[in-house]
Amino acid sequence: MDSKPAIERLKIPTPADFNFAECLAILGRSDQELLHTIKEERITKLLVIEDELVLFDLSHSGEALHIEFLHRSPSEQGKQAALRYVIEWFDLETDLQPFYAMAASDPVLREVVENHAGLRVMGMPDLFEAFAWAITGQQINLTFAYTLKRRLIEHFGTSLTVDGVDYWAFPSAETIASLEVDQLRTLQFSGRKAEYIIGIARELSDGRLFKDELLEKTEQQVEKQLVAIRGVGPWSAHYVMMKCLRFNSAFPISDVGLHNALKHQLGLERKPTIAEIENLAENWTGWQAYATFYLWRVLL
Repeated sequence: MDSKPAIERLKIPTPADFNFAECLAILGRSDQELLHTIKEERITKLLVIEDELVLFDLSHSGEALHIEFLHRSPSEQGKQAALRYVIEWFDLETDLQPFYAMAASDPVLREVVENHAGLRVMGMPDLFEAFAWAITGQQINLTFAYTLKRRLIEHFGTSLTVDGVDYWAFPSAETIASLEVDQLRTLQFSGRKAEYIIGIARELSDGRLFKDELLEKTEQQVEKQLVAIRGVGPWSAHYVMMKCLRFNSAFPISDVGLHNALKHQLGLERKPTIAEIENLAENWTGWQAYATFYLWRVLL
């Protein structure tokens, strides 16, 4: 009987204030999610690294995340890309102590942060995925947004079947750039959203938009560049800046979920106005993204 090859593992140390269970709560919020599966506190994720498919399990123990490669051992490039992806995905390089120090004396955040300490802003390292999700979610409820996302992935994403289970990766910008609007409209995307998503895919695939270039700019420069893109308003720009580009001062202040969370947290009978939110957020300077994400957490 042939013995199975040894499972290859990578280890990523995690900060003392890291809480994997809290991160899983966010990642597991929809049963329509295709881009990862969660079972027994393990996440399985498929990445496309150039032309290579990298499938791995992710677990946490002993103050470290453990990557176990499944199906086959990837190339060195694939291993390093997976390592970098996980570090970005879980925002492991951000020191949250200044945020926690601020939140400890903030009347809005104190209880939320105490209850969910160790939660990280779960990101989207892929710039196209972040844009596509931001645009998909505009002016519709979260359930329908996940339905549209699932259809987009099933029709145009990359899949790998292992032991009868299908694993999926988000469609590439190059794939979506080749589509026509009607191909997304048949999935129930509105005509405008289809145009916006395909347009951004073409900007990325044609080399007119680069993540690395955006990361070299200031928050103000990035926001100005993003809102100049057709279909990207201030909310979408700040969502991408928060989830992909990792500007901790990004603030999607018009977000309906944020408004609902503040209403719930403060025991209000109505959602707060933008002016009221600006007043509540006076102490959050530099940490608006984390404040927003922790408030989203109370809605789960």
